[in-house]
Amino acid sequence: MDSNNNSKPDLDQSFRDSVSTVAKDGKRVWIFPLKPKGKFYDYRTWFSYFCLILLFGLPFVKIDGNPLLLLNIIERKFIIFGIVFWPQDFALFGLAMITFMVFIVLFTAVFGRLFCGWACPQTIFMEMVFRKIEYWIEGDMAYQKLLDKMPWNAEKIRKKTMKYFLFFLVSFIISNTFLAYIIGVDELYKIITEPVSQHIGGLTAIFLFTGVFYFVYSYMREQVCIVVCPYGRLQGVLLDRNSIVVAYDYMRGEQRAKFKKNQERTAGDCVDCNLCVKVCPTGIDIRNGTQMECINCTACIDACDNMMDAVNLPKGLIRYTSENQIEKKKPFKITSRIIVYSALLLLLLVGLISALLVRSDVETTILRTAGLMYQEQPNEKISNLYNYKVVNKTFNNKNLTFKLEDFDGEFRFIGQEQLTLKGQELKEGEFFLIVDKKNIKQRSTKIKIGVYENGKRIETIKTKFLGKSF
Repeated sequence: MDSNNNSKPDLDQSFRDSVSTVAKDGKRVWIFPLKPKGKFYDYRTWFSYFCLILLFGLPFVKIDGNPLLLLNIIERKFIIFGIVFWPQDFALFGLAMITFMVFIVLFTAVFGRLFCGWACPQTIFMEMVFRKIEYWIEGDMAYQKLLDKMPWNAEKIRKKTMKYFLFFLVSFIISNTFLAYIIGVDELYKIITEPVSQHIGGLTAIFLFTGVFYFVYSYMREQVCIVVCPYGRLQGVLLDRNSIVVAYDYMRGEQRAKFKKNQERTAGDCVDCNLCVKVCPTGIDIRNGTQMECINCTACIDACDNMMDAVNLPKGLIRYTSENQIEKKKPFKITSRIIVYSALLLLLLVGLISALLVRSDVETTILRTAGLMYQEQPNEKISNLYNYKVVNKTFNNKNLTFKLEDFDGEFRFIGQEQLTLKGQELKEGEFFLIVDKKNIKQRSTKIKIGVYENGKRIETIKTKFLGKSF
């Protein structure tokens, strides 16, 4: 087809019936990508270094001796930017997850898989750490293929041993960092420095995670993005013709033809050099159109731009663009779907911020002990036994008192005289609430118990007092 024809070329769609990394006989096709070079690759490299510094540095950042970020699944305690979250904040956590999911949907609808190519930890480690180690030891694509087909001689054993040793070492470092996010750097330091017998579980976790990361980056590799990651599968329903993705301009590039020097070019701008295929870390041909395997890493953009420079043709044959921009030459348009997603995201953000602002530093639960009747007390008084649970969500100590809001009452704690909580402490116990009989007018009386700190009420708990009409 002539490149000046404005109709869409009939591109072969048979590639969608197979996966780029699986051969016709069902065996895996091992990918040996050509080392990318160019403007976008340099940008990605520096951005990846920034992300790696953040990833490895955040566990060591503390505020007033407490970690900035801690995801302690074991103790169900999470510290995010210095704010402690407990299981009692599940509703808040759920709202945050919904907000995040809507953000992902909106971001993908507009920018495609930009996150996958630039900020995903899997891509950063695979392309900017493990792949660079591979290039350093084994060389570029041609040398890697040659080494792979080579019999097991001294050179191959030496290079493979060195590569996989470094892979394991980096996996071990990642594993320790990953564990630091869960248990904190202080506990991790104890596991590393104290006797093995005291931390069997911790050391087992370190080597288990190391094995997982080593398996992912030495064997699974791009299969994580193609087979495992659900985000890649979601793009099929999240993207539309206005989404900005890495795309090949088939209106300009077709029909393809090899470049011939000193000859007037009548074909499309694609010189069919296949460099875009050779540099792809997932083994696809971007010229076939948007594909599930594409992670928008921009390696094909750099390869194509370098070739366009070499043959004196305009850059941008492969670029960040949308289907409508390619086919209809239309600029980016804010669609009704984007407006709806944005409005929903704004509402969720307002709700989340409001919930965070009104979130109490203390979470109290008070329940009357089940199965017990009221107890007769001297001086015309009766009592009920209650169970309480108090969580201090801050890093500061709290001295709390309970006060009956409806009428006078006496709190008699079992096993302690006052309610004192250390930072991040959860305390459970029992107390008797003693009131005058004259204040109880019915079998079950609704009451309010105020939780006070330094004379200021910080929370009000509603419960019931069991008695009878006196």
